[in-house]
Amino acid sequence: MRQAVIGAVLLAVGAVCVALGLLPLPELAALAERVLPVLGFVLGLTIVSELAADAGVFDRLADLAARVGGGRTIGLWAAVVVLAVVCTVFLSIDTTAVLLTPIVITLARRVGLPPMPFALTTVWLANTASLLLPVSNLTNLLAVDGIGLDGPLPFAGLMVWAALAGVVVPCAVLLVVFRRSLFGRYTPVGLRKASDPVFSWAASVVLVALVVALTAGVEVWVAAVLAALVLIGVAAWRAPAELRPSRVPWSTLVFAAGLFVVVETLHGTGVTDPIVQAVGGGTGTGPLLLLGGAGAVAANAIDNLPAYLVLEPAAGHEALRYAALLVGVNAGCLITPWASLATLLWHARLTAEGIHLSWGRYIALGCVVAPLTVVAGVLALQI
Repeated sequence: MRQAVIGAVLLAVGAVCVALGLLPLPELAALAERVLPVLGFVLGLTIVSELAADAGVFDRLADLAARVGGGRTIGLWAAVVVLAVVCTVFLSIDTTAVLLTPIVITLARRVGLPPMPFALTTVWLANTASLLLPVSNLTNLLAVDGIGLDGPLPFAGLMVWAALAGVVVPCAVLLVVFRRSLFGRYTPVGLRKASDPVFSWAASVVLVALVVALTAGVEVWVAAVLAALVLIGVAAWRAPAELRPSRVPWSTLVFAAGLFVVVETLHGTGVTDPIVQAVGGGTGTGPLLLLGGAGAVAANAIDNLPAYLVLEPAAGHEALRYAALLVGVNAGCLITPWASLATLLWHARLTAEGIHLSWGRYIALGCVVAPLTVVAGVLALQI
């Protein structure tokens, strides 16, 4: 609700800026052409992920992870890492933070293990593993056009080593912090049967088809919206009660739309020019670390999406600089609670599950993992 209110305020401010001529109509039209497909993707993917979760797809994947773990805690944790990375890369950061987290917590409790290491794994990897594909994070989708790469595979080629660092470094920190909890044994559990096998299999097929389409270069908003329409049709047949207005991510759409308009106005009026100029230019190690660090600081100060939008002109149409900025805002937003919307949603799910993690401890751990991940990610870009 708070996000929706902020978004409405931002939209109102944006409307005033347009009315006053601070954002000319041609520039507003160009902005709409750029961001409407992004918002369409968010809409479609959110509906698909929510309905797939209702169909029990993620529950079965979690049970499969428990079986793959083979009774060893470290094996189960490794399987959860793989599940979180795959979910983040192909289904985006929010799917992992919001939908996978309660499922992983339930899994840990089913096998008698402390849930905190698994819960923290999901939120850290939801952010840091979101570097590999354009669809992994909203910031990536915004950067694609500026980078000038045609399709998801060239983007992955640019980001692959940074994405690998974004997985390895947080996992290494988690192993150190939770070394006593992650080495032991548990009793494996069986695969739960879906309450509606038809709905479950249909959702699984739609998810697989969507992943294939997204990695094959199909226009992301087209693939996501079509997948959502198909799954809505299945749900209307098999589970009509699941088709609720709350499935539409209204607050996220309103917040993002308002933010785009306001930041574009700030760029057009030159308000953000001093910030962009302070970051400088260049594709050497020093300038890239400066840009990545600036992205991380800005993300933890004001949230990673506005941080990216404010600093985007500093990339200067250089692919490596776009990549460094993405490392900063995606992998560096692990310190403050508001640095990533996914983190706030994750913490709300934790609270709903009866798990307490103080923000003080979260910030302390983030002060360790965020700088290490950003530096490693930026250095990995030059491999």
